Amino acid sequence: MTAPDWTKLPLQGDERSTLLAFLAFYRESLLDRAAGLDHEQHQIALTASGLTMTRLIGHMAWVEEIWFSVRFDGEDFRPPFHELDFDADPDAEMTLSQTWPVDELLSVFHDAVADADRRIAAAESLDQLSTNANREGEHWSLRWIIIHMIEEYARHCGHADLIRESIDGGLAE
Repeated sequence: MTAPDWTKLPLQGDERSTLLAFLAFYRESLLDRAAGLDHEQHQIALTASGLTMTRLIGHMAWVEEIWFSVRFDGEDFRPPFHELDFDADPDAEMTLSQTWPVDELLSVFHDAVADADRRIAAAESLDQLSTNANREGEHWSLRWIIIHMIEEYARHCGHADLIRESIDGGLAE
């Protein structure tokens, strides 16, 4: 895996282009933290939780799927996430990702991101509401989902920073 090309963050962009640039930047940042690691290094768990680079990337592929495909567009989970049993394993998406070679993991991640980007592009506006609702019956706006995804990536990039630094002292920009 090589480091990604970096998205330029607009300093005076409109709301949509600014949000999408930050989302792309954090997606790239997560992959950057894993760049240059071999398969074994991707599997190293340095925390009590067992978090690894593989588990982080697999988790974020699943997060892309659940927010954009399932919640926003109201579709069922697609393979490889369609048969996960969270009752048996609360971290099922992470456990599944541990079974994949790095190239398969990255393929799943890139497919989830491309699908999410297609759904975002098809939305009429950031005000468009999700098809599925939360437990209280309220729907999320696309704006809320994108901001949530930026927050989710930012948090997990911090985890990835610590894992990467612990593995080889490397810390991306």
